[in-house]
Amino acid sequence: MTVIYSWDCTRVDVYPMQEDHPDVVYEVHWIITGNSDPDLAPNGIPYQASLVGIQTLSPPGPDDFTPFESLTNVVVTDWVIAAMGPEAVAALELDIFNMIEEQINPTSISLIIGQPIPPQDGE
Repeated sequence: MTVIYSWDCTRVDVYPMQEDHPDVVYEVHWIITGNSDPDLAPNGIPYQASLVGIQTLSPPGPDDFTPFESLTNVVVTDWVIAAMGPEAVAALELDIFNMIEEQINPTSISLIIGQPIPPQDGE
């Protein structure tokens, strides 16, 4: 199964002033979403799963400051991924992959006593 991952790192916490720089990002509220190949879903809509979290960033060095107006989702996502490290990012992606796999091939379902049992795929 192919899963495409996308990051939303547009919500940030900033220090209003730090080291003579305004609006210095120190924490990022991230969302990573995985979408399956649409061909896997019976209705053509991809299976989807997301995780959310917060990543604290190290303060910028004297020559590394990026003005808030110049920030983009891509820039901040790169910071978050670098701060997390490749192992943590891979673990998040694996969690999302497994959540999508569970949607496709559930190992558990919820039923309500006294209600008809829904048909399984292929029935």
